[in-house]
Amino acid sequence: MATVAATMERNIERKPARNSLAYNALLLFTFLYYTRPEDLIPTLGFFPLEKIIGGVAFLALISTLASRTVKRKLPLELKLLFLLFIHLAISIPFAYWRGGAFVTVFERFYKGVTVGFLVTLVVENFDQLRRLLWVQAASMVATTFASLALHRTDAGRLIGALGGIFENPNDLAINIAINWPLCLAFVLLARSATKRAIWVIGILSMLLAVVLTYSRSGLVATVAAILMCLWEFGVRGKRMYLIGAAFFLALGAGVVVFATPHYLLRVESIFRGNVRGSEDNGSLEARKELLYLSVEEAIHHPIFGIGAGNFAAATKTWHVTHNTYMEFASEGGFPALFIFLAILYLTFRNLKKMELLPVYRQRADVRILADAMWASLAAFMIGAMFASYEYELFPYFMVAYASVFYRWCVEASADGAQPEEVKPKRLHWQRVYGTKEAWKR
Repeated sequence: MATVAATMERNIERKPARNSLAYNALLLFTFLYYTRPEDLIPTLGFFPLEKIIGGVAFLALISTLASRTVKRKLPLELKLLFLLFIHLAISIPFAYWRGGAFVTVFERFYKGVTVGFLVTLVVENFDQLRRLLWVQAASMVATTFASLALHRTDAGRLIGALGGIFENPNDLAINIAINWPLCLAFVLLARSATKRAIWVIGILSMLLAVVLTYSRSGLVATVAAILMCLWEFGVRGKRMYLIGAAFFLALGAGVVVFATPHYLLRVESIFRGNVRGSEDNGSLEARKELLYLSVEEAIHHPIFGIGAGNFAAATKTWHVTHNTYMEFASEGGFPALFIFLAILYLTFRNLKKMELLPVYRQRADVRILADAMWASLAAFMIGAMFASYEYELFPYFMVAYASVFYRWCVEASADGAQPEEVKPKRLHWQRVYGTKEAWKR
């Protein structure tokens, strides 16, 4: 064990970071994407800050690649992401509205592909990855604070203080659910009581914001994220105080829900449809109809679909499908859906295979962030059933984060070899009851 520990210590020793310009630009781009300061400070709206910083990061990456200082193979999930981009581009001539498909692929989805490649090729070590995750989580907390402080409402529902993806109540709530596990991870990683208190206030504010948005899809994703965090951090991590805190939090949430009859009716309408007083306005039935239409379009256009971003125009509903998976199937055909599902599967596999590596077992900070990312990705997959996020950036941030994390864990492990092929379930039982060799001894 001493030899293994010494070898690992040498492997995870900090190295001077290359690509500093590209990495710093990526940090700033992540901050701007999640905080959107131009929406709070109108004068900043005259400057396309995200495009400028993103362009600087991209140029720095190109310069680094040209100098051949990066010698690393692209992971399979990034190759599939590029393949998905190529497939959507090839489908443009077959689209219902070619102009709209071209804009969606080359102005929206292209950014997600670029972000995936930037993160994968620029982030070199655990410290850089942790800093990126911290910026993302802290930015989402700041966005939540701003939304609560301004308290702009639409039909009584809290809407985001920022524009774009964070303005719609449902999108704001689901993004909170995705980032909530990361915030909890930084609570556990905080070394001072002050930092821990700030993060706790942040995650409680995020939960309050989810309630005030009256978002049913956001509620489902948030509950899923909380349950997975309790399992990973509370049960498996043996932090019983988290389970106790969750119990009192559930009691407080129950009081808030029952003290807000309108919100209680909204929650009830998840199971019963258009409940009187819930102001559902038939949205459940409308979304079912959109889902049926997306299935029909996918069946009638199985290879190339009806074109990226074309569902609203082609079906004359002027709405998206409110389902990421079926929007890919209807707009890009079944190949687009299968490639996207394969990317998510490989991302989950990366996070699970990390559990078999020595660095995961020996470093608490690695375990905490890996488990938080697992819960965040699972929350996204659930939230994606109720919203269309296929052309947004944040799913591909997570794909790239998991890819970089797994690559670093492999490199930082004792001999840098691939992990032993052991099923995660078997690993869990070994942790609880011990191995056969231990019982024999």
